[in-house]
Amino acid sequence: MEGIIGYGAYIPRNRIKVEEIAKVWGADAPSYKRGLMLEEKSVPSPDQDTITMSVEAAKYALKRALIDPLEIGAVYVGSESHPYAVKPSGTVLAEALGATPEVHTADFEFACKAGTEGMYVALSLVKAGEIKYGLAVGADTSQGAPGDALEYSAAAGAAAFIFGRENLIAKAVESYSYMTDTPDFWRREYQYYPQHGGRFTGDPSYFKHIIGAAKGIMNKAGMKPSDFNYVIFHQPNGKFPFRVGKMLGFEKRQIEPGWLVNKLGNTYSGSSPMGLTATLDISEPGEKILIVSYGSGAGSDAFVFEVTKRIDEARDLAPRTRDLLDNNKNYLEYGVYAKFRQKIRKAD
Repeated sequence: MEGIIGYGAYIPRNRIKVEEIAKVWGADAPSYKRGLMLEEKSVPSPDQDTITMSVEAAKYALKRALIDPLEIGAVYVGSESHPYAVKPSGTVLAEALGATPEVHTADFEFACKAGTEGMYVALSLVKAGEIKYGLAVGADTSQGAPGDALEYSAAAGAAAFIFGRENLIAKAVESYSYMTDTPDFWRREYQYYPQHGGRFTGDPSYFKHIIGAAKGIMNKAGMKPSDFNYVIFHQPNGKFPFRVGKMLGFEKRQIEPGWLVNKLGNTYSGSSPMGLTATLDISEPGEKILIVSYGSGAGSDAFVFEVTKRIDEARDLAPRTRDLLDNNKNYLEYGVYAKFRQKIRKAD
C-alpha cells in the first residue's frame, strides 16, 4: 500500500492586514473581511521565492519521513510563480535536499492545482513501482494587481509531501481527477499580474469542478460525506469551501480544521495541500481525509487518505502548520509590502 510518509509546510512570517490594504485604496475593509473571511495574508521577503519556500517545506517533510534523500526518485514542484521562465525549480530543490543526481525532476503549472498535480504523479509513480519515494511540493508567491480583489488574498506558502510504500503516515485509498477547458483565470506571457473572470470563477468553474471531483472520487471509493472525519477544499477565499461543502453534504466541523490555516490568504498551489498538512497535524489513526484541489483553466484533483498509527510519532518531528501560522509574525505597512512584492519599480 502506498501513501504519505512525510509532510511539511512553510509560511513566511511577514503579514499584511486587510485593513492596511483597504486603507490605501479607500475600500471598505469590513466588507472585504466579511466577503473573503480573511483577516490578513502572508507576504514573502525579498529573498524568498517559490524555491526557497519549497526547500523549507521539503526539509520538514524529510524530517518526518526519516529517509535518505538519495532514495527519492522524483522531485516535482507545482507553482504558478516559478522564479525562472526557463530554469527548473525542481533541480534547485533536489540539489538543496541532497537528492541528486539520480532523480527525475519536473515543474508543474496548472494555476492553483499545480501542487496536487505533482502529488498525483509522484503517488502514481510510487504505486507503479517506478520509484521508491517521490516528493511533491505545492508552493506560490502569488500576485494580485494593486487595488484588485486578488490583492487581499494572494498570499505565499509551501506544502511538501513524500510518498512511499513503507512506514506510512497516511494510506492513499483513492485518487481521481476532473478537468474541462474553462478559462476563468489567466496570465499571458510577459504580463505581471493575472486576470480573472470575476463572478464567472464561481459557479461554472470552482463549484462545478470541485463538486465533479468530490462526487467522482466518493463514487469510485464507495464512500459518502459522513465517512470522512475531515475534508479539505481549495480556498481562494473563506466562503467558497464552506459553500461547496454544504452543497456536497459535508458539515462545517469537517471543513474547519483545514480551512483555519488558510485564513492567511490563498497560497494558490499550496492552498489545499497546506490544508492537508494542518489536518494531518491533528488527525488520529484510522481517520479518513478527503482533499479536493481546484485550478483555473480548469480542473480538480481529489485524494482519499486514511491516517495510520505512525502519525503519533511523526507529527512532532517538524513544526506544526498552525504554529508556523500563529507565531513570530511581522506585520508590514503597505509601502513595505509593495516594495517586497515589487509593486513599486524603479525607472530604467
